[in-house]
Amino acid sequence: MPFSNVPHEVLLRQGHVIDPSQGLDQVQDVRFLNGVVAEIGLNLTAGVDADVRNVAGMIVTPGLIDLHTHVYWGGTSIGVDPIALARQSSTATLVDAGTSGAGNLLGFRKHVIEPSAPLRILPLLNISFPGIFAFSRTVRMGECEDLRLLDMNSCISVAREHADLVVGIKVRVGRGSSGTRGVAPLDMAIEVAEVLGLPVMAHIDYIPPTRTEVLSRLRKGDILTHCFKPPPNAPTTPAGAVRGEVQDALDRGVIFDIGHGGGSCSFATSRAMLKAGIQPDVISSDVHLLSANGPAIDLLHTLAKFHVLGMSLYDVVACATVNAARAIRRPALGTLKPGVGADASIFKVLDQPTLYKDAAGESLLGDIRFEAQGLVLAGRWW
Repeated sequence: MPFSNVPHEVLLRQGHVIDPSQGLDQVQDVRFLNGVVAEIGLNLTAGVDADVRNVAGMIVTPGLIDLHTHVYWGGTSIGVDPIALARQSSTATLVDAGTSGAGNLLGFRKHVIEPSAPLRILPLLNISFPGIFAFSRTVRMGECEDLRLLDMNSCISVAREHADLVVGIKVRVGRGSSGTRGVAPLDMAIEVAEVLGLPVMAHIDYIPPTRTEVLSRLRKGDILTHCFKPPPNAPTTPAGAVRGEVQDALDRGVIFDIGHGGGSCSFATSRAMLKAGIQPDVISSDVHLLSANGPAIDLLHTLAKFHVLGMSLYDVVACATVNAARAIRRPALGTLKPGVGADASIFKVLDQPTLYKDAAGESLLGDIRFEAQGLVLAGRWW
C-alpha cells in the first residue's frame, strides 16, 4: 500500500555506502527526511522519532534497478510476483521488459503496478499488441511471429497515454520470438520509438535475423539485451575475439544489458568479453516464471555472478544503479544524492561457497554470495 504523507525520518547507521553516481565507496550514515536523502556523512544525528537502523557490516547502495524483469503477475503466464521479487533481491525499481503491450498495459497498471506501490514498476511497452502472451513450459509462441499483432499507432497512442510509466519500447526478434519475420518487428519498434523519443530494448535469439542485422539498426541509447549470450548470435567468435559489429555498436553508444534469463547469458561469453576489457553497461536478471528458480533467480544473484567473474563490487553496483537509470532516462533514480535520492538497497556480501549456474549449463563455484537485508522506498523502511 502507498505510504502516508506524514513527515518521516530514517537513519541508516554505519553502512558501507557504494554510490557510483557520486563516487562514494566508504562507511557513512545516510539520513532520509520527508521522502528524500537529507544528508550523507559520519555520526549523523536524527530526531527522537526517527527510524534508526544499524546497518554496520552491510552494503548500502542507491535503490537497485533491475532493467529486465517480467512481473505482470497473474495477467500473463510469464510473470512473477513483483513484491516477493523485490523483497528477496532488495530491488527498488523493476523494469518490466515488454510483458505487456498496447492491448493490456492498462490492466498491468491497475492490477499490478499501482497496487505494488511504493515499489516502482516501469514498463517497456511491447511493440506487439498483446505483449508476451504465450510463454510457458508447454506453450510457446513468439508475439512478433504474426505482423498483424504489431500495430504501430496503437503502441504510440498507449505509450503517450501512460507516459508517466513507459520508459521504452521492447521488441523480441529471432526465430523463437518473431519466426521468419527477420528485422521487420525491430524496424517497426524503432520507428515507434523515434516518434515517442524513447529507447528500444531489443532481444535477439536464433537466426533470423543475424546479430549484424540487429546491431546495425540500434541507435545511441538503444539497449541490446542478452548482450553476453551463448551462440548463436553471440558477441564473440569461437576463439573469444569480440566481433567487429559488436565493437561498432558499443562505440556508437548502444547500451549492453545482460538480461540473464533462462537461456541468455553464458560464463564463456562473459569471460571472453571481460578479458577483452568490455564490461556490460547494465546487469539485469530477466527473471520470469521459467528462470526464477534458476539460473537467473533475481538481481542480487546475477550481480554476484559478475563479481565472482572478476568485476569489482563498485562496478557491479554501478551496473544496477546509475547506469540502469541512464538507460531508462530517469536521472533521479540510481543515486543517493541529497535532495534527489529516495530509495536505498541494503545487502550483505557473505563469505560463503556458492554454486552459480549460467544459461548454457556451466557451473561455477564462487566464494561469496549477496543476501538481501532491507529496502528504503520513498524515504521509508519497507
